[in-house]
Amino acid sequence: MTEFVLLAAGRDADVYALDSQRVLRRYRDEGDVAAEAAVMAYVGGLGFPVPQVYSANGGDLVLERLTGPTMLQALGTGEITAVAAADLLAGLHARLHALPPQMPHKPGDRQVHLDLHPANVMLEARGPVVIDWRNSGQGPPEFDVAVSALIVAQVAVDSVREEAALAGTFLTAFLAGVGAVPSEALDQAVRFRRDDPNLTAREIGLLSAAVSLIGASRPQP
Repeated sequence: MTEFVLLAAGRDADVYALDSQRVLRRYRDEGDVAAEAAVMAYVGGLGFPVPQVYSANGGDLVLERLTGPTMLQALGTGEITAVAAADLLAGLHARLHALPPQMPHKPGDRQVHLDLHPANVMLEARGPVVIDWRNSGQGPPEFDVAVSALIVAQVAVDSVREEAALAGTFLTAFLAGVGAVPSEALDQAVRFRRDDPNLTAREIGLLSAAVSLIGASRPQP
C-alpha cells in the first residue's frame, strides 16, 4: 500500500499529500463524499472560492493542494487582525448565500456551508478559499451564519483556550458584519451543534454560555 505524507488531521478526516498539486482528504468513517464533491463543483462553477475537485470515491476526495495558512493560523501569528478576518468571513457568507440553490428548495433557502469558521478558510495568494464542505447543503442563510457565530462563541467562552479573547473580538466584529442573528436560527444552530458527534462533552457544555455571549455581542440598534 502506498505511504502518503500526513499534512493535517481533523476531527473526522485526515489530509495527505499526493504530490505538489494534489491532496487526499480521507474520512475515517469511510462515508460517501459524492454529495460534498457535487456541492464544491457546483459553487466553484459559479465562482465561489473552493479547491478544485479531481476525484471523489467512497470516503476519499482528491483535491487541489493549497499552500497558504488557514485564517486561524494567520490570526495566531498576527498576519491578519480579528476585525479584518471577521469582515472576510462575513463577506464569504454573503457571497455564498447570493448563489442560486443547487436543487429544488424551500422559499428563502440558499447554499449553506454549516462549518464556515477560521480553520476552514485558507488564505491563498488568489484570495480566501473555503474548505471542508461535508456539512454543506441548502437551508436558511441565517442558520448558516448562526452556526458560524456559535462555533466562534464556543471558543470565546472557553477559559482554557489561549485564543478565547481573540475569538471574542472576532465574534463582535463578525456579528457587526452579518447583522442580527434571529433567535430561531440560533436555537436551530444550538440543536445542530449539540447533535454533532465530533463535539466533546466540554464543548457541548459551553453552548449555553456561547449563546449568552452572542446575545451580549450583538450590535445595538
